Amino acid sequence: MAKHLELGKEGEKLAIGFLMKNGYDILEKNYRYLKSEIDIIARKDNTIVVVEVKTRSTPEFGNPQDFVKPKQIQLLVKAIDYYVISNNLDVEIRFDIVAIIKNKLGTRIEHLEDAFYHF
Repeated sequence: MAKHLELGKEGEKLAIGFLMKNGYDILEKNYRYLKSEIDIIARKDNTIVVVEVKTRSTPEFGNPQDFVKPKQIQLLVKAIDYYVISNNLDVEIRFDIVAIIKNKLGTRIEHLEDAFYHF
């Protein structure tokens, strides 16, 4: 597997551990709908949290969270809409980003709640 894919998978595992430690229930990992993939669908209280995980080995080219683009946000919104409807859920929805920098100097995890809003 390519190094960047390995780093991404490792980042998702770190994000899941971080979220669970902070009281989130993990409902789905790598949930796919049409052309979109939601890295993590979690639940805390009566809120479904769509979590996009961005992992980088360096912040040299920008913070990980800066790489979530408008088209990706649109796809995440469509996917979670389908998930909520197909599971007949009556919940609040929130979009978070877990930004991770992992390299030989260590690991930094930043959880950005309400990172973006659906439109």
